[in-house]
Amino acid sequence: MTRAKSTLEQWRILQAVVDFGGYAQAAEKLNKSQSSLNHAVAKLQHQLGIDLLEVKGRKAYLTQQGEVLLRRSRHVTQAVNELEQLASNLEQGWEPTLTIAREIIYPMESLVCALNAFLPDSRGTRIIMLDSVITGTQEHILQNKVDIAICAGSPPKGYLSEPLCEQELFLVCHPSHPLADLGTIEDDKLLAQYLQLVIKDTGVQSNVDIGWLKAEQRWTVSNFHEAKVILNQGIGFCWIPSFLIQTELSSGNLVRLHLSGNQKRRIMLSLVIPDRDQQGPASKLLTSLILKKHGIETTESYY
Repeated sequence: MTRAKSTLEQWRILQAVVDFGGYAQAAEKLNKSQSSLNHAVAKLQHQLGIDLLEVKGRKAYLTQQGEVLLRRSRHVTQAVNELEQLASNLEQGWEPTLTIAREIIYPMESLVCALNAFLPDSRGTRIIMLDSVITGTQEHILQNKVDIAICAGSPPKGYLSEPLCEQELFLVCHPSHPLADLGTIEDDKLLAQYLQLVIKDTGVQSNVDIGWLKAEQRWTVSNFHEAKVILNQGIGFCWIPSFLIQTELSSGNLVRLHLSGNQKRRIMLSLVIPDRDQQGPASKLLTSLILKKHGIETTESYY
């Protein structure tokens, strides 16, 4: 392995000299003597065999070679700073990565709002977001595959949950669909005669799909965005979260179907921590911010 000619400290000193406008200013900011900074930069230039700075009058300016190397050196020193911060975080138990399972009927905007508040104090923690459906979320919790889960309905037996919000699903179709002209549908068996769009369960062990009314014909898709594309072609009907179709309902591109005694469905969404005993400070902080988004304050300490 070839031994490096220069040190990180030398590059940091060069950066300080340039950033603070000279040796005297850099010496004051770094609490070092001006002569030690002069010596460090001079030694760096000698070791590399090229001039990084040239003196014009009383001020030193970067050479063309110096500009190129200084720019590259910033990436190196930044990477080392991040590496040292990661080591410090790991020592304190701060998680380098958090994985979140989000039931797809939970508004992404709400989660992003909490993540945005988390970002300034995240210490570089990476976030992995998994969209899940019905038993897929339950499996993530039971198999301890995620740090935080937002699940629909009741959590798996034995797991504590914190209710976040209630989500409404509307039964909708395109205005050109035959069902749109029926007014109130008194018998859901009538719906079984038409094509229904359902959202596939992401669980490995289950085939339960969102909103299935046991229609004779059904198309199964991965998410509600795909379902809306199909609906907009005048094909089928579907249960869709109200927040995803406000624009379409307002513009008349989709219409609500009125099913007697069952015009809309309400589903409770809750926050679950699969392994509270092993929950780290980053997870606790993000959890508190998600709860705060829904008006729930905590007294948890994260540091």
